[in-house]
Amino acid sequence: MSRLDLHLHTTHSDGSCTPTEVVNLAHQAGVTALAITDHDIVTGIAEAMTAGQPYGIEIIPGVEISSSTGNSELHILGYFLDWQDSDLLARLTTLRDSRHRRNPLIIERLQTLGIEITYDEVRTLAETESIGRPHIARVLMNKGVVTSAKEAFDRFLAEGKPAHVPRELPTPSEAIQLIKAAGGIAVLAHPTWVRTTDQPLRDLLQRLRTDGLDGVEVYYSTHNPRQTREYLSLAQQLGLLVTGGSDFHGLTKPDIDVGIGKGTLHIPTSLLPKMKEAAGRH
Repeated sequence: MSRLDLHLHTTHSDGSCTPTEVVNLAHQAGVTALAITDHDIVTGIAEAMTAGQPYGIEIIPGVEISSSTGNSELHILGYFLDWQDSDLLARLTTLRDSRHRRNPLIIERLQTLGIEITYDEVRTLAETESIGRPHIARVLMNKGVVTSAKEAFDRFLAEGKPAHVPRELPTPSEAIQLIKAAGGIAVLAHPTWVRTTDQPLRDLLQRLRTDGLDGVEVYYSTHNPRQTREYLSLAQQLGLLVTGGSDFHGLTKPDIDVGIGKGTLHIPTSLLPKMKEAAGRH
């Protein structure tokens, strides 16, 4: 059975596997097409393309951009974008700069809690310019402060926790337009993560569609059957593309595997031709 996985992270952002390692795992899982969607960075795409050639795996250029609206943080996935576009690269650099301003403040808060940690340690572990809270979580794991990334977020890093620092984020419209300007299609990632207490998901999707949103991530590792049916119905009613992905990260999400998520994820390969048509790829 051939598989599709359109949401994968590598060591170029907050994943623990290199692009080559991710492609190898994809091959073992029977994945025939995948998207590298690192946070605010596209430097892992070239390596993935090279690694995919011997297996005949199609590598779709992608990115994941965090945005903010009201009380919700929305993640927008971009697919089939011109990942070498100079304007895109410059804007992604600006987004990463906001991480660099935030991360040292998180480290300072952890230090005031009596935890011995430095930002140099985090940068050394990350080995990327897209450094985020998962890297800090991994350092805390290595030091034995926590036993998992989930514990690190639950105790220290999540919103409302003692080391949390808000991040400067673009609006969803800005994230969508950034992707569209680079020739890509824009998709709302993991809609279960959307905290829209003042706005139903349907209304949010309608508003984002007017801003240029092309699709919604219906198939996802932690969606239960009811949620998958609900999001599929919404996408069909609103004329949005349907996509899906595991959101594989490696060590920080050890229960999620490439291609199969928590073991039951199956993303229909029939979704890909419609995405290509929307992106002008035939």
